[in-house]
Amino acid sequence: MDVLKELKSGRFRSVYLLYGPEQYFIEEARQLLLNNALNGDDTDLNVTSFDMTEVPVDAAIEEAETLPFLGDRKLVFVQNPLFFTAEKSKIEHDIKKLEQYLHDPAPFTILAFQGRFEKLDERKKITKLIKKQAGVLEAKRPAERDLSGWIKSKAAEEGAVIEDSAIQQLLAIAGFHLSVLAMEIAKLALHAGEGNEITEEHVTTLTARTLESDIFRLVDRLVTGHLQEALRIYYDLIRLNEEPLKILAVVAGQFRLIYQVKELTKKGYGQQQIAGQLKVHPFRVKIAGNQARAFSESQLAVVMQMLAECDYEMKSSGMEKKMIIELFFFRLQTLMKTK
Repeated sequence: MDVLKELKSGRFRSVYLLYGPEQYFIEEARQLLLNNALNGDDTDLNVTSFDMTEVPVDAAIEEAETLPFLGDRKLVFVQNPLFFTAEKSKIEHDIKKLEQYLHDPAPFTILAFQGRFEKLDERKKITKLIKKQAGVLEAKRPAERDLSGWIKSKAAEEGAVIEDSAIQQLLAIAGFHLSVLAMEIAKLALHAGEGNEITEEHVTTLTARTLESDIFRLVDRLVTGHLQEALRIYYDLIRLNEEPLKILAVVAGQFRLIYQVKELTKKGYGQQQIAGQLKVHPFRVKIAGNQARAFSESQLAVVMQMLAECDYEMKSSGMEKKMIIELFFFRLQTLMKTK
């Protein structure tokens, strides 16, 4: 991402547009601006933020045109600039005034627009202008291959190297949230052994597990026919005082993803298209696609019905909740043998 490289090198533009679904990259750019773009003891006095769902853009422009307080530069952050998208805004904004500013931005101000929206409205004149005049960071969720490269680069920043098997294990345990991965990589780098190498063993021993990652492993064990291993993971979760109803909800979510991926694959959608439509990481789509091969479409429909019945029984019957999930596991194994 060129904008992040520029910010890390200490080069700054007068205007930025930081947008996209991956908040980690947007926050990284924001922190680079806060840490590196200002100097002096009065930096806090030269940072201002405006929310475009609450105030008009005129207020941000007026602030941007005001000289900094006892400093050479000021930062003005503009949140939720929906006028770059097709979404309607409840606030009336003077777009002409914004256009004038973008043509001639104040030399002492960095004006940074931030939005979590995924798409710009490329038809709008103001969108075309901001893309021409600003440093634009489109914060996309990295694909599987790019994510592995990102993990390696984060490890390098921490003075370590990480082997490929350790990367796969890290993703399986920690999930795909970049902020979580960044914290885990920093921790692993501190404990890296000879040659500062992060191994699969380091990851397994040191990485904090989440309910989602344990359910991910549990479902994988079920799908591949390893019932005893799945039960072992399940009993471990129970010993950790995880609620059966919560476990069931996460299991159901994983099987719902498997079902959706199978349906969309049948319609001819590719991995990236499915990830975009379902708003999940492409790596999860890849795994779910592999797991879906263990089932026919009719079997997955039965699985979803079974899970709905388990949910109903947990909330309405007197049966022990822990046993309801155990019975689901056994029924699932029986169903898979009928394929």
